[in-house]
Amino acid sequence: MEGYDESDSLETPELPLEIVIYILSFLQTSDRKEASLVCRSWYIASQDLCFQKNVIFCFPASASSLELVRNLGRRSRCSLIIRQLDGFSLSRSLLLEVGLSVGSKLDSLALPGSSVTEASLLALLPRLTSLRRLDLRGLDSLFMSGAFLSRKEHRQQVKSALFGLEELDLSDLRYLSDLTFNRLTGCTPRLRRLSLAGCHIAFEFDPYSGCPVGSVKVSSALLSLRNLRKLLTEQSATLVALDLSRTSITPESLRTIAQVQGLALEELFLQSCKELTDYSVEVMVKHQPGLQKLDISGCTELTSRAVVAIARGLSFLTDLYLSRDWKITETGLADLVSVPSLRSLDLSECLHIGGAEMTKGLSRCHAERAQLEKLNLRSCTYMRDEAVFSLTQVLGSSLRELDLTSCVNVTDLSVRAIATYLQGLVVLRLGWCKEVTDWGLLGMVEASVCVLDEDKEDKGPRFTCTFGNMGFFKPPRLPFEERPKLVTPDDLKQFKLQAGASLLALRRLRELNLSACCKLTDSSITQVVRFADLQCLSLSSLPNITDASLLAVARHCRALTSLDLSHCAHISDRGVAQAAPFLHRLQHFSLSACNHITDQSLLLLARHCQRLKTLDVSKCNKMSGITVDHLQSQLPFLENVHCKISGGTDFTL
Repeated sequence: MEGYDESDSLETPELPLEIVIYILSFLQTSDRKEASLVCRSWYIASQDLCFQKNVIFCFPASASSLELVRNLGRRSRCSLIIRQLDGFSLSRSLLLEVGLSVGSKLDSLALPGSSVTEASLLALLPRLTSLRRLDLRGLDSLFMSGAFLSRKEHRQQVKSALFGLEELDLSDLRYLSDLTFNRLTGCTPRLRRLSLAGCHIAFEFDPYSGCPVGSVKVSSALLSLRNLRKLLTEQSATLVALDLSRTSITPESLRTIAQVQGLALEELFLQSCKELTDYSVEVMVKHQPGLQKLDISGCTELTSRAVVAIARGLSFLTDLYLSRDWKITETGLADLVSVPSLRSLDLSECLHIGGAEMTKGLSRCHAERAQLEKLNLRSCTYMRDEAVFSLTQVLGSSLRELDLTSCVNVTDLSVRAIATYLQGLVVLRLGWCKEVTDWGLLGMVEASVCVLDEDKEDKGPRFTCTFGNMGFFKPPRLPFEERPKLVTPDDLKQFKLQAGASLLALRRLRELNLSACCKLTDSSITQVVRFADLQCLSLSSLPNITDASLLAVARHCRALTSLDLSHCAHISDRGVAQAAPFLHRLQHFSLSACNHITDQSLLLLARHCQRLKTLDVSKCNKMSGITVDHLQSQLPFLENVHCKISGGTDFTL
């Protein structure tokens, strides 16, 4: 053909940037990061503002962080978590650079694990004119002297900058007092969320003055209930979330807070407040009926009476945490799961929960019951197959997270029910369910069928095995799909004869925990753990799996960022060598107590897993400290290496 240039046929027109952005919008964050490495145009598309919501940059105080902060100045908005700040010149320079480069663009700032000085922070805060969230938890160095914000001109400067601050986290501050608390909160008049978790608050008696709280107007030694109530009154128009977890709050003190005039809380966190009683919860529910999130986990004196009060009084409740409330029984759970707005329920370590009342409540009309998305039943040892099977039917496609860790009576039947009815699951935790076997994961049923031989005299029944499908086809209709009901032993016998669905049916899984399910072998792991989008996988303490499982997981789960193979005795260097080339995205890897792992595996990880952040090779006796040092020098993102008693060396980097 005349004028034809062969090179023209090899040129591919470049896609418009808008089209590439649209394509990337269908990918998860980890996949989008991989796609951004294809070419420059794809990298530019991945940086579009539509993908930059709630992006948080986390880094330690170091010389290289200075350049990072300068580059962040090009962004319109950002949030920072800066670790390991101290009083030396490098930390002061870094905070100064934050103020200069991103001070007017910063949404959130957290300084965990730091000992920053008052002078450094006072030089920074006036520059943070658009800050919405400030996290000062554990920064005792700021409040130890009691002089923080003592000068009026400093308070005026900080108030001018932090006038729009909405969230303030002051958790775990040992030296917080009325004086310092008033100075700081006086600069933040529009708070919506306040956390005082773990702070030393005097609710009833002031040990320093030797008198009841309230006798001393403002304390310079501790934070008092009277002073906290004053703040809640002043900012009641805006404050919607309060965290008093791990404090010594008393029933009378909770009642005082709940009755603050004009206070309308939406979120209240009282985790591990061990003095609270049922009566205090009833009073709180009565005066704060608009609560949407309530955490009373670890409040060991609470009983089902509190659950009944919550079910009847909080009609807007979306999230409820009752973990470790050991006195709670089934009473009231039917009414609780009948709250239509409820989306998340944590009953972990509630030892008397068997599931029957929940099933009863969830079996009601769709519009008159909760549409649960998260259900945590960890260590509820009374949970059995009957309850799990019933719950899976009534929960259906709405459930996204299910935790059955340490439900020791759960067997293969429960696994098959989960795979059949909960195919929208994103997170499934079955750790320490020791009765789960390969049959359950594979969705295969071994049924005993009686066959009579007509040609010969009857010598009794002989048995054959029938197997269900392995998840490659849609399973047939199972019993009780027409209407949910409690399952009887006869129902279970019928269900066992049906062809089950394998774990492969859970195509949306992002996290799977099968730790210590000690009856699992390569037979099921190699065939079933094949999830393209799986990010977190725990197979720790599975004594029967080998390198074959590791290789299969690596080949079929290439989105993995976290993998735990600790205490898997048959995992060896050969398996790591075969799997490492497929694990480019891996960030957290545990090989603890894998005694066949040697220095060779570390060298392979350094070559193929460049994104590792944490590595646990503790109790791997065939590793040397020299190789561990080499690994840390080769991996740019590596933060923690646990190598205690590895090769006779007792240390952790």
